[in-house]
Amino acid sequence: MLRLGNREFGAHEPVIMAIVNRTPDSFYDQGATFRDEPALARVEQAVAEGAAIIDIGGVKAGPGEEVTAEEEARRTVGFVAEVRKRHPDVVISVDTWRHEVGEAVCEAGADLLNDAWGGVDPKLAEVAARYGAGLVCTHAGGVEPRTRPHRTTYKDVMADILDVTLGLAERAVELGVRRDGIMIDPGHDFGKNTRHSLEATRRLGEMTDTGWPVLVSLSNKDFVGETLDKPVKERVLGTLATTAVSAWLGAQVYRVHEVAETREVLDMVASIAGHRAPAATRRGLA
Repeated sequence: MLRLGNREFGAHEPVIMAIVNRTPDSFYDQGATFRDEPALARVEQAVAEGAAIIDIGGVKAGPGEEVTAEEEARRTVGFVAEVRKRHPDVVISVDTWRHEVGEAVCEAGADLLNDAWGGVDPKLAEVAARYGAGLVCTHAGGVEPRTRPHRTTYKDVMADILDVTLGLAERAVELGVRRDGIMIDPGHDFGKNTRHSLEATRRLGEMTDTGWPVLVSLSNKDFVGETLDKPVKERVLGTLATTAVSAWLGAQVYRVHEVAETREVLDMVASIAGHRAPAATRRGLA
């Protein structure tokens, strides 16, 4: 059982986490939800299309203009409070690696801290414990936040992913983070080249076999683009194919830009796996 905010999710219940970037320079939407009005509209649309989690980020993952903790908080804290007011039952996640920001957004009503940089700030897990928030434990290959991998090598990439994420998860439990609020994430593209991310996907069952809920953040990423030789805006089909494979291998939470399309893929895979009844069964019955 995964418990986040007021929501509980069963073991075979796929969960969509919709991305809302409060940045002017995001790699995918180029700042489309930087201002409050379009960002709130994005939340409304995502919830209507089936997102259970809204993931709010105040700093883009890649290199760029420096964003201080104060500026990151300015971009996210008030927005978290407004989303909390408008959507009391939605799970609010904040994508941050800084404990100062984590504390501020939890005060504003956030339910989950999405630490995409693999515990680079060890105090972030302490914040999650103190506020009863959930925590995403990600493999980022030990790189510094907002840097790209350079000639990264692993003797066994999945062994490293498991070592890091399970270590972070167990440390979080020891600090007092609720076990049923912790997810592990292989960290596609983070500290990895394309072959590493493909192997992590192919071997995702090794993560799901641990019993921890697995979150995958696949949406329009570089490993999809390089695999198919597609620019950012033409990676949706590759993303959805990777989503289907990840769902078949047991991932539970999907951090995405395209909510409606992801919902259909996850519903189809769940029905093939026998975890969801078809929405209609007319064929051959008349």
